[in-house]
Order: sequence, then C-alpha cells, then structure tokens
Amino acid sequence: MTVPTLGTLSGRKLVTDLQSFGLQIGGDKGGIARKGGAGPSDHKTITIAGQTVMVPVYTSGAQRSPFQASPPDQSGASTLLHDGRPLGTIHFPAAPRFYGLTTADGIPYWKIALLHGRDTLATTVHQTCIRYADRRTSCQFCAIGQSLEAERTIAHKTPAQLAEVAKAAVELDNVRDMVLTTGTPNVIDRGAAVLAESARAIRAAVDLPLQVQCEPPRDHGWFQRLRDAGADSLGMHLEAATQAVREKIMPGKATVSADRYMDAFASAVPVFGRGQVNTYILAGLGDTAADILALAERLIALGVYPFVVPFVPISGTPLENHAPPSSDFMKSVLAPLGRMLREANMKSTDIRAGCGRCGACSSLSAYEQ
Repeated sequence: MTVPTLGTLSGRKLVTDLQSFGLQIGGDKGGIARKGGAGPSDHKTITIAGQTVMVPVYTSGAQRSPFQASPPDQSGASTLLHDGRPLGTIHFPAAPRFYGLTTADGIPYWKIALLHGRDTLATTVHQTCIRYADRRTSCQFCAIGQSLEAERTIAHKTPAQLAEVAKAAVELDNVRDMVLTTGTPNVIDRGAAVLAESARAIRAAVDLPLQVQCEPPRDHGWFQRLRDAGADSLGMHLEAATQAVREKIMPGKATVSADRYMDAFASAVPVFGRGQVNTYILAGLGDTAADILALAERLIALGVYPFVVPFVPISGTPLENHAPPSSDFMKSVLAPLGRMLREANMKSTDIRAGCGRCGACSSLSAYEQ
C-alpha cells in the first residue's frame, strides 16, 4: 500500500482536528511526551509535513479518537489514519540529546527542563503553588503536583541548574527559546523574584531568548526588573475569558480579577513591547466563542497577544472527564481571531520567546496567514 503524503492536509484544519480529537496510539510508542505538570500535558510531539505540534494522546480508557497512529519505525515515522483510512506519514521526533545528561549531583537534565514543540525549552521553576493543595482554591485543570509526586521532576530548580541545562540544550539540540513558569509561591511578587533570579543566571550562561510567566505581581516595578534580568517576553495567563468561568474553574486564581490583569498588561506592554506580552486562554472551559473574541479584542488593543488553545483534560485532575472543545468550536474562535491579529499586525512570528512563538499547542498561527 502506498501511503499518501499529507501535503495540504497538514494545514490548519488537520492540526485543529487533531488537537481537538486527540490521537489514539497503542501504549507508549516513544518520542517526546509531556505528562502532568503545569503546562501542556498528556501530549506527544508530532511532526506533520515539517510542522511540529503537540497533540493529546489516548492510549487506553474511555477516551477515543478517530485519528490513529501506527507503531513508528526506527526513524520515528508513522502512518496517520482516520477511522482506519491512511492519511499520510507523520513523525514522532526522537528525544533531544540533552535528555541523556545529568548534573554533577546526579539529577537528569530532563527533570529540570523539557523540550516543547520543535525548539522551545520549558521549565516550572517552583513545582509547587499556594493554591494547589486545597480544592477550594486550586485550578481544576492543574496537574503541577503530579509530575513531582511521580518523581519526573524536582521541586525547585536552582538558577545554576537551569543555566547548565539551557546551555546544553542550545549547544546539543539547537533550542531557540525558553519558557520559565512557576507555581505561585506567594501573593506579593507571585514568583517574579525567583523568575528574575533564574533569568539572570541563564542569560549569563547562554544567549537564549526567554519568556517568564507568573500572575500579576502587586508591584508592577517587577516588569522592568524581569526585563533587566534578561526576560524578552512575559506571560500572565487569564486561562478563561469570563469571571463566572474563572470562579468555577479556578476559584483561587479568580480572586485576582480580570481588571487587575488588564492593569498589569497596560504596565507590562511598554516594558516588553507590543506583542511581547501574552496571555493563555483555554477554549472549552465554558466560555462562548463570543466571550473569547470579546476578550481578545480588548487584549489586542492593549498590545497583548491572546494565545488561545483547546482545553485538554488531564487524568487525575477534577476536570479529567471534561470534554475537550469540538474542532468546529475551535475554528469559530481561531478563524476570526486570526483575522484580528492580521489586521493588528500582531503575529506569532514576531514574538521573541514563549508559548506564542512556539505555537505547538494551538493551530492559531496558521490562521494568522
């Protein structure tokens, strides 16, 4: 049987469908995976016609997808099927070379930072959060404690460790940027202090664009301190568009109102630049497409890039049985949002570092074209 090349099928429709429906595979077939933690989880990295994306994977249980992947060969090549019909060849990239190294005190580099997408290094500097342990305050989608409990990471990555791993990732695997996020350690600086310390150490070791991510600190002077420490872009994530959904899904974080985020965005954009501040918005938590687009319009007017991704339920969290958004819903958001970004001349390709530049968790960048 001749397997077709994906060609135009690898465009935004296929990626949008894959990220909504997920990919059914039999067991752990290798490649780069992301389980638990504070970022895109229960995903695998796949490459489709040269485009690297992160796709939710289902290996067992009730979650099913019309998309299947055949077992990859030694090169990582696999046949992508839709209800048993071959669509073309995809690849599961091999683990990066820096994953094979350990620190002097025996900690594997992959417990300190992971590769996201094609060339973005990411880490959660503090793998703890003041909201996580209490279901009355925790974000219902968050799995920040899972990877720590499973010993897939360490609780606190020191600046020296992060600098060592970042340098190796650049030299061995051509990493192009790095994301530093953190669980919220306190309500004063919200993690900005530890992010600044980490950024300073990394930039002293290697010339690598950085994005830092935290809740809005009370003192907006932290934005300039983070920029001075070497951060190129900033993420402050609303996650949901309306206060009602925020209070339902993230009751603790929702006490930091959307108005406080907007004030913080207005302070941060002059420091980092238009388009260099972004917020993560999870579509499918209960907001309508109109809700998300109305928020996006306000954000773009402020110079903030709204990175909209489909919500993917993570096993072991309160939302593990929450259905992901349909691909039709995602298209109803991403198509007009892409037009809004084009008209504002705010493109992911202009972002220096971070989730928007990587873009692997959403097909948004394809709708900007």
